[in-house]
Amino acid sequence: MAGQVATTAFNSPSDPEGGSVGAPEGESVGEPEGDQRPITPFAVGDRVHLAGALRYLKTADPMPMLRPPDLVASDEVGRVVEIRPRGWFAVAFRRGTFLISGENLRSSIPGGTTAG
Repeated sequence: MAGQVATTAFNSPSDPEGGSVGAPEGESVGEPEGDQRPITPFAVGDRVHLAGALRYLKTADPMPMLRPPDLVASDEVGRVVEIRPRGWFAVAFRRGTFLISGENLRSSIPGGTTAG
């Protein structure tokens, strides 16, 4: 069988009548029901500080760069400017805006409440 090329169809599965297999009609797959949104510990505008020393900082630029951790002092307060997927936040500090995991941030308001 020299010269023949095998082809594979990458179409979505369907039943014999031509309808697609998956969620029942009128339901979507993988979408949250109603207005359910993931709960995040911080909102845009919240004042936060670092929970501890970081090995490096990642800039929140369209082309992120790694920066040394001494650009942000341990007691410096920043403001959340954007919420990113998977628990990451863009936080504006005096010397730049950096992407920081929510695990490495603490609220700067006593009691963990937010203020605008």
